[in-house]
Amino acid sequence: MDLFERVDLADLRLFTTIVRRQSFKSAAIELGVTPSAASHAMRRLESRLGAKLLNRTSRAVAPTDLGVELASRLTEGFDVIGAALHSLNVPGAARFGELRINAFADAAHLLIAPALPEFARICPDVRITVVVEDRPIDIVAEGYDAGFRYGHNVPEDMVALALSGPQRWVVAGSPAYLEAQGTPNSINDLAQHNCLQLLLGDNSAYKWELSDGTRNIRLRVPGSITINDTATTIKAAKAGLGLAYLLEARIADEIRDGDLKVVLADHASPGEPFHVYYDSRRHGHPGLRSLVNIIRHQNGLTRVFDEHGPVAHLSAPTGQ
Repeated sequence: MDLFERVDLADLRLFTTIVRRQSFKSAAIELGVTPSAASHAMRRLESRLGAKLLNRTSRAVAPTDLGVELASRLTEGFDVIGAALHSLNVPGAARFGELRINAFADAAHLLIAPALPEFARICPDVRITVVVEDRPIDIVAEGYDAGFRYGHNVPEDMVALALSGPQRWVVAGSPAYLEAQGTPNSINDLAQHNCLQLLLGDNSAYKWELSDGTRNIRLRVPGSITINDTATTIKAAKAGLGLAYLLEARIADEIRDGDLKVVLADHASPGEPFHVYYDSRRHGHPGLRSLVNIIRHQNGLTRVFDEHGPVAHLSAPTGQ
């Protein structure tokens, strides 16, 4: 009996999950086993391989150098298996494994949430995890299959694909606020208004970007309220607490219902399309292909994947 026949495939999957999650408990919860069973499985795997794969302490678990190399190769292998099953139209292949996505809040609201019902219908067995956060992260190091960001935020050396058309950033306020404080007619008028401050994921303050007709200019605006969440900013603006700088698509319903009104429309700032991106060294997750096709279709774009893989060129950003 050779080494491969003596190693349980489930143990290998568990091992890669422990390395990705950096926790026996988290990996066990994800895979539906007990922490003690996960620990026993790893001891069994190390015994059969005759090598130490994990360094364990009372507070943390980390792979050895050999463990890092093995986890990387196994992850690539599982991706290849999923792609192979999908390409052969094996029943359930499109639902292979878990799909983990990290997304900016606006992308989650505008793209992922509307796509989930259709995704659940065509991929009913996939375990999809969507983590919504606006901080910049390394999706590979933190164990995600893909990230959703604006085009200029996509890291280099990643496979990237647009999921929407260009976006537009606008200044908006509630009718009550504009009636009480007046409507700004120029960029300079913003100095006389209370502007809701935007805090980025890295805890830096964001300067509003507006167009002067020929170029975008960045400016600091006055304001006593700072928020790092779009939904809360929208609520504050609707409550008449100040002017807000928002993605126009994000407040389409509020504009339609009259809860918010765009001001300085001629100075709106053009923005990059939303993009999905993943590690160029890995095969795209079959479930991710389905999700991408759904989102692009819902946003008036063509499909880019069929059962055999890409049907359109996927680009790798080069420092947009």
